[in-house]
Amino acid sequence: MKPEEFFEALAKQGIELSSTQKEQFATYFHELVETNKVMNLTSITEEDQVYLKHFYDSIVLGFVDNKLLHDELTLCDVGSGAGFPSLPLKIINPKLKITIVDSLNKRIKFLETLVEKLGLDNVNLVHGRAEEVGKNSQFRESFDVVTARAVAAMNVLTEFCLPLVKVGGQFVAMKSEKAPEEVKTAQYAIKTLGGEIKQQESIELPNDAGIRNFIFVSKISNTPKKYPRKPGTPAKKPLVK
Repeated sequence: MKPEEFFEALAKQGIELSSTQKEQFATYFHELVETNKVMNLTSITEEDQVYLKHFYDSIVLGFVDNKLLHDELTLCDVGSGAGFPSLPLKIINPKLKITIVDSLNKRIKFLETLVEKLGLDNVNLVHGRAEEVGKNSQFRESFDVVTARAVAAMNVLTEFCLPLVKVGGQFVAMKSEKAPEEVKTAQYAIKTLGGEIKQQESIELPNDAGIRNFIFVSKISNTPKKYPRKPGTPAKKPLVK
């Protein structure tokens, strides 16, 4: 998906980009590829693949939850890596207030430079593990939307993300084809942490790039204080019945 094809694909979804936004995506690509030469950010570096598998794949979240493309929302992106999906969404919808949580300080430093070069405001970069950030009163149960893109198995991911969602907000997991079986094993964790699956959506990415599954978990009650557990525990001992 070349840049022009990317812009056309967005236009078909009713998203017309300004010249500034197009330049922001070009800058994003340049910074990602240049920094990747000295720091492992992504295995995907070909321009058409970055535009498809990083930029477009991030924005499809807005296709299934249209509010992200238009509304003023607080969005927390857990384990964002090089800024996906939150920063492409922020370029599309500047009204979003983004918080990115990542455990690797080198990535946070890259994102600081990137955000400055893209001229984005209302982007808060937090160095820390999700389990620690979820206990911090500044962030706990404070976001309209929390998302994560293929960070961990669904039952583990739920413990990373759901404590950060405000009651009435939602956690959206972006998953590949294995989503249905992951959902089954995550039901107990979702219920325990105050959530309920509201909907599941699938989108087929262009150019045979695969299926992206979205699992929407509504936050219906407060997460018990003991969650998330200590760093490392959710992954070693996932919540299961």
